[in-house]
Amino acid sequence: MASAQTPTCPEETAMTSKSVIAACLFAALNICTLSARAEADTSPHTYTYGTHLDVQKVLSMTQDTSVTCGIVDARMTYLDSAGKTQVLDYRKFADGCNNEN
Repeated sequence: MASAQTPTCPEETAMTSKSVIAACLFAALNICTLSARAEADTSPHTYTYGTHLDVQKVLSMTQDTSVTCGIVDARMTYLDSAGKTQVLDYRKFADGCNNEN
């Protein structure tokens, strides 16, 4: 029965740890890149009253930055029931409106 080779000196252990950390970081960056690429490949639709939305999972929500209360442009990226990435542009009250008394 063959046994797994284990590091025999501290330098090998450190190198193995660095390799694992580098692999995890690389995987995390690839996941972020894939979701950004998926959003870029999908043409956005603009919400109008009565638009049927088929949202299974929201991937991201962004809005124009505004320090005051008012209407801003926003975007929601989501997966529909077929697992396809969709992008929806819409208008909403800025998040700053919720904090005013």
